Amino acid sequence: MKMAVVAGTIPLLALMSSSPGSPQTGPGPGRGSGGWRAATAYGRLYDPGTVETTQGKVVSVQRLFPRPGMSAGMHLLVDTGKERLSVHLGPEWYIERQDVPLEPGDAIEVKGSRISFEGKAALVAAEVRKGAEVLRLRDDAGFPVWSGWRRR
Repeated sequence: MKMAVVAGTIPLLALMSSSPGSPQTGPGPGRGSGGWRAATAYGRLYDPGTVETTQGKVVSVQRLFPRPGMSAGMHLLVDTGKERLSVHLGPEWYIERQDVPLEPGDAIEVKGSRISFEGKAALVAAEVRKGAEVLRLRDDAGFPVWSGWRRR
């Protein structure tokens, strides 16, 4: 399957002012998690057995649709010095509400599960560190923190 990516570099904060009609308060009634649950085919890509930590600079922040029918998500293109690695963060509706802004040029450390996605190396992020700030996305088993986020 092809991953659709909205072209261009998009600072994460700019997505907060998305156009009318885009989800602003979560996936919305009747739409569940927008396909971002752990039990989906995409959610099962996270493998605790392939977790690694890498460092690099953010090249771009992009909106993506990893599978047909899924709501928009966010990913980073990160230059590690050895490779340019796609880092899958999570659903846009969750990421845009977090207090750790990520922008091109940021030095980060990412802990995540290395996967092959469409024939290319990628990380499904569990945690992104930017200085003293930490963006937590999954627990040690790979369960997404946004699952049940409204119940907290």
